[in-house]
Amino acid sequence: MTALDPAAIQATRADKTARRDRLYRVIGKCDPWFKVLGLAWMTPIWRAVAGDNPRGQLADIWRLAVVPVLAIAGFLALWATLAPMVQTSLGAIPGPLQVWAQVGVLNADAVAEGVKEADFYAKQTAKNAGLVAAGKASEVKDHTYTGKPTFYRQIFTSIKTVFAGFLIGTLVAVPLGIVSGLSPTANAAINPLVQIFKPVSPLAWLPIVTMVVSALYAGSEGGLSKSFLVSAITVTLCSMWPTLINTALGVASIDKDLVNVGRVLKLGLWTRITKLVLPSALPLIFTGLRLSLGVGWMVLIAAEMLAQNPGLGKFVWDEFQNGSSDSLARIMVAVLTIGIIGFLLDRVMFALQSLFTFSNNR
Repeated sequence: MTALDPAAIQATRADKTARRDRLYRVIGKCDPWFKVLGLAWMTPIWRAVAGDNPRGQLADIWRLAVVPVLAIAGFLALWATLAPMVQTSLGAIPGPLQVWAQVGVLNADAVAEGVKEADFYAKQTAKNAGLVAAGKASEVKDHTYTGKPTFYRQIFTSIKTVFAGFLIGTLVAVPLGIVSGLSPTANAAINPLVQIFKPVSPLAWLPIVTMVVSALYAGSEGGLSKSFLVSAITVTLCSMWPTLINTALGVASIDKDLVNVGRVLKLGLWTRITKLVLPSALPLIFTGLRLSLGVGWMVLIAAEMLAQNPGLGKFVWDEFQNGSSDSLARIMVAVLTIGIIGFLLDRVMFALQSLFTFSNNR
């Protein structure tokens, strides 16, 4: 037998140790983003696979991965057991299997509607080409397909509407919050208005917004619909307050030494705001933005129901009015969709917060 070279053995061990250390560093760098994405359970699994105290990782795997799965499974089992016991005017409450079946039906409806839309535009294009070939170009007309909106299109409409309202609210709330945080006098003027309007329900805002939009906006072909504007503005009025309050709090609580440095250096107002105030206040500002987006998403569904904006709120209202045997299951599909999208929107804002204020989230 050939004797093993001790130097080669040592080199092999050093190489394995270096690779393991590199893997641990990669896992450590990925861990914050796993938490941002709601995938914190992946870190202990990776560490266990990499050989980093596998038994010690079992407790984290149990807490972060197994327990949530068991909780969801328990909820589904409880739902499936209790649902048939509750009878409504539309029949028994649908269980998970019936709701999942409606997911397939809604997807099939969306696919069928997509085929109809493609066929409509194909026929229109062929007809217009024939008119041009016949020398009747003046008779060419382009019509927009007016079929019923699919479930996916209604989801897109709701997301578009909530982001429009959220963006308007942010553009209003952040500057007001900065002014309020920098000036005690401005805060004394703004704070009473915040306390009065913050608790107002979207159902109270909606008639006012509807009348104002109807009076000031006539609408136009191809432009924004009144129902979209009503829903977006209602979202703005109900969701801007957390951002305004947290921005004012963040600006007012910045380190006084930074303020003094700005005065000593005789920095202009804009420079002080962009270089000193905003970087220090960003964590609280993003907390307000996350709260505002969550509030806006909840408000939107009620706003769409009454404004008849063709989003998820209108979908729920139409199914409630429809009263078919599948309506309850479809409403539950919408409820679960609303919850999942709300979670994803919060994750998006958390990711942005981690990106812009990384040192505060490590």
